[in-house]
Amino acid sequence: MISRLVSIAPMMGWTDRHARYFLRLITKHSLLYTEMVNTGALLHNTQKVGSQKRLLAFHEAEHPVAIQLGGSDPQALAQCASMAEDAGFDEVNLNVGCPSDRVKSGNFGACLMATPDLVADCVSAMKAKVSVPVTVKCRIGIDDMEGYQSLEHFIEVVTEGGCDTFIVHARKAWLKGLSPKQNREIPPLKYDYVYRLKSEKPGLNISINGGIKTIESVQQQLEHVDGVMIGREAYYNPYILASVDRDVYHDTDAALKTREEVVYQMCDYIDDEITKGVDLHSITRHILGLYHGCRGARAWRRHLSEKAHDAGADSSVVKTALKNVM
Repeated sequence: MISRLVSIAPMMGWTDRHARYFLRLITKHSLLYTEMVNTGALLHNTQKVGSQKRLLAFHEAEHPVAIQLGGSDPQALAQCASMAEDAGFDEVNLNVGCPSDRVKSGNFGACLMATPDLVADCVSAMKAKVSVPVTVKCRIGIDDMEGYQSLEHFIEVVTEGGCDTFIVHARKAWLKGLSPKQNREIPPLKYDYVYRLKSEKPGLNISINGGIKTIESVQQQLEHVDGVMIGREAYYNPYILASVDRDVYHDTDAALKTREEVVYQMCDYIDDEITKGVDLHSITRHILGLYHGCRGARAWRRHLSEKAHDAGADSSVVKTALKNVM
């Protein structure tokens, strides 16, 4: 059974398989999410050698790991969910929270909050095809959806489709007038909506997302909800996750790794990936924040940024960056 006490948000362009492997070195219990995978991209790439495999690729060490799907066609989502289960993912999550214009034009993401019956159909179709959990990540509302009642109605309808686990970003999304970045910052956080949802529907598993940046905040949130999803803070300052296994999951055997231990373990992974033709920069771009707030952090970032693109660059670049920090 998956524990959702702490999860790392799906982030386009960021939470690829290299980033997830890196985060797993820091915390062994937190639930990891893929970037959103568009059903169209997954289904249309079935004839391209390696494309489908690449979209579904992850390292065995990443477990527990969930895939997030983007789409609004129940049958396409069901087919993709089945493919994801066959690939070994531990959960299938439906994106009902992304406010970008590109996603909106494809009729999926946050705009689906206006059509809860369709979301329920999507969930029902996926659950009929897979045995792994099917979950929904949503907002508290969009555009002119005002008040708690709109959120409550959405959750009730989608629950009837078979969903019992929701990750709720505690901000409304404005699909007109705000960029995705602005939608992460400008609409006010309304944690009380999510708390009320859990209080009134105790049978549902409710995780909260939005503006949570410390483990102390995680612990406070867990007094009201079942789980906490951390977003960009886990990417920019990943070492905040170092104490999660001990302080949130209460794993007394969990060793608190030093940053240096994480670096050397990551170097083993890097050497293995380079033998497969992976460019160093595609991996090291995800570890720039490891020394966030530490003396030497700038030297760490600069060396990796400048040298990771060099021909023949390998883990020695990372080890030299480490020496610069130390």
